[in-house]
Amino acid sequence: MRLSKKVLLVNLAFVLVAGMVFVGCTKKSTAKGGDAPLEVWSFTDELEGMINDYYLKDFPNKKINYSLTPTEQFPNKLDPVLASGSGAPDVFALEDAFVRKYIESGLLLDLTDVYNEVKDKVQQYPVQVGTYNGKVYGLSWQVTPGAMFYRRSLAKKYLGTDDPAVVQKYFTDLNKFLDTAELLKTKSDGKCVVVSAIADLQFPYLYGRKDPWVVNDKLVVDPKMVEYMQMAKTLKDKGYEGRASQWGEGWFAGMQGTLKDERGNAVEVFSYFLPTWGLHYVLKTNAPETSGDWAMIAGPIPYRWGGTWIGAYKGTKNPEAAKELIKYIATDDDFLTRYALDTGDVVSNINVTNKVKDTFSEPFLGGQNHYAQFVEMAKNVDGRLNQATDDVIQGIFGEAVTAYVNGEKSLDAALADFKQQVNSQLGF
Repeated sequence: MRLSKKVLLVNLAFVLVAGMVFVGCTKKSTAKGGDAPLEVWSFTDELEGMINDYYLKDFPNKKINYSLTPTEQFPNKLDPVLASGSGAPDVFALEDAFVRKYIESGLLLDLTDVYNEVKDKVQQYPVQVGTYNGKVYGLSWQVTPGAMFYRRSLAKKYLGTDDPAVVQKYFTDLNKFLDTAELLKTKSDGKCVVVSAIADLQFPYLYGRKDPWVVNDKLVVDPKMVEYMQMAKTLKDKGYEGRASQWGEGWFAGMQGTLKDERGNAVEVFSYFLPTWGLHYVLKTNAPETSGDWAMIAGPIPYRWGGTWIGAYKGTKNPEAAKELIKYIATDDDFLTRYALDTGDVVSNINVTNKVKDTFSEPFLGGQNHYAQFVEMAKNVDGRLNQATDDVIQGIFGEAVTAYVNGEKSLDAALADFKQQVNSQLGF
């Protein structure tokens, strides 16, 4: 499963929108683009808001044509125009699921000079994702480290406290995670599960790897991914999970406290593994009535999930204007300070996060300062694991996990079939 905040929002409102704004140049601008408008494409309305509500107000004479396309349609729209050079946008957003496909394509404008100007103030993992063969082709305004969100009422009921510092001690590593899952089951007489869906743990394991999927043109199955398969099997066999499908009705029901098992008995879901955007776009929007009954901890493994990068077409006729826009959105101190305070998004600019991180108190989390914790978590994320083929490989791997967890195949057979299918489809 690879759904991000952007995919979720698009699924909720599957629309195709195109907007245009026309402006000229100000004294603040140094771009050399004449009067030609900059063509900007995206799949997320976040970028549209950044341009309309901040960039164009700071540079009120710029010219930008903005086009928004649903996530599922976006690569099919972008691929042919980049390949042909005809009708290609100057600047475009790239979602985490397919960003490396474009970073490695040879079709993007080199942004290394932009990065060199700001490298001392930006988090490194988004840069690692946007770097290929020593050159930077994509930058991001945000970091999306993952955390473990838990219900305070259930923590008090079964662990005796809802204090995040104490609760974290129950989940310091994956062995403790399983021990606590058993404790929750025992104390609740089987009513409380540690997670609603097995897939909640996929990203923690993916980013717990030492090696990416492909090394020297050969498929590598990192031991962490075998551990994930075993963990998934254990969670199901021991009844530690709610048997819901991630992003399915049961998954959301668990957030709301309304999940039931196949016999109609109530199931209590202790926690969800979600990234920065999961708080604002998943928990808050789907379980508003539970506000104040949540808290956040780092959990057993540092990880990340999702995010958006910005790149430019290497054949753009206005490279300076393209770089200026990207530099502003991904790195500008003044803009990102305003944006972070307005939206709560955890930005990649270290100057900004150091300035604002202690100012947050999140009512949905019982007043906890989630922002400062996310800033610290981002420091432990490795962006060098991402590759262009990840989406395909992880889709095949998900099928292997399901077959093993459901008892359709042994672990060895599931892994063997996974390797064979990857070789058949990708040649690795």
